[in-house]
Amino acid sequence: MEDSVRINDTTLRDGEQTAGVAFTPDEKIAIARGLARAGVAEMEVGIPSLGPEERETIRAIASLALVTRPMVWARMCETDVAAAALCNVSLINLSIPVSDIHMAYKIRRDRAWVLMTVARVVREAVDRGMMVSVGAEDASRADMGFLYRVADVAQTAGASRLRFADTLGLLDPFTTYERISALRGRFDLPIEMHAHDDLGMATANTLAAVLAGAKYVNTTVNGLGERAGNASLEEVALALHVIYKRKTGVDMKQLPIISEVVGRASGRPASPQKSVVGAGVFTHEAGIHVDGLLKDVHTYQGIDPADLGRSHSIVLGKYSGSRAVEYVYGKLGISLSRAQARDIVSLVRAHAVMTKGPPSAQDLHRFLGQAQTHGSAVALL
Repeated sequence: MEDSVRINDTTLRDGEQTAGVAFTPDEKIAIARGLARAGVAEMEVGIPSLGPEERETIRAIASLALVTRPMVWARMCETDVAAAALCNVSLINLSIPVSDIHMAYKIRRDRAWVLMTVARVVREAVDRGMMVSVGAEDASRADMGFLYRVADVAQTAGASRLRFADTLGLLDPFTTYERISALRGRFDLPIEMHAHDDLGMATANTLAAVLAGAKYVNTTVNGLGERAGNASLEEVALALHVIYKRKTGVDMKQLPIISEVVGRASGRPASPQKSVVGAGVFTHEAGIHVDGLLKDVHTYQGIDPADLGRSHSIVLGKYSGSRAVEYVYGKLGISLSRAQARDIVSLVRAHAVMTKGPPSAQDLHRFLGQAQTHGSAVALL
């Protein structure tokens, strides 16, 4: 459909390339199942050329016949295509550098060699029955005129899409929009956006690419990936749903679940304030916010936590007001007078400064006793 976007999640490939992260085969299978339950359209599951153990894991995932289509990553060379052919996966990303600096110093080849290699290797993969995405590595630093030639050669050779890789995360959303728009204006070849987060703009750049016409986007769960990571699945999927009403097929209620699975497997759990899936992103303390929420939830609700299978939480701290105190005590089955609430606010604030955390139920009962004693002393005076 015109308003649909296909998410190709690369947690099992680019996410695993996070320094210090390595998944066991069982963990990879669990993540693959989680992505399928979440309704992700595609997943990049590994690199066949790494060796027989990697290929065995890829075949194990492929044999599950999940609704999420598996893809493998490979270099633009015949040996990698041959290794991929052993994995029972028909979708392949063939990656090749397209910026002058990568061509000169990484592969020590010229533009003519790149064009010739794309034509030859893409055709080889297509002839083997594979659907090919041509991964334009470091596309964000490439000469656009040359990138047009790469796209043209790829399309002629039978490629199904072009992956525009912001390999070093140097783009901003405005430039991303311009470049993807330019590519879409010249070619029918669908564009796949691959954004890194070195400047904190991977999600924004991914959304800009979609607005410019990209039909495929790469993500990782919790934003895993090399250096600062990639565009995160949870951010991209929810933003496309909430802001742009684009269809991705993703079940938003599964996002916190897959985040937890990947957090355990990677040893990198989402921080409490990680957007969408962090433990604290629907937690409120500031008195003015809590007062607004209790009057009408929409005053401070831009995203409905129920869409993610979650709910708002109110905690007490330095910035709490009497309304929040009354609410929290009400949850304990205790009705406070306004005077008691005001007294307890002072005790809560002092506790927060001293302990750097919210009071426990035991603390709250102690505060109530102190407030009642204080109130009795005042009455005697």
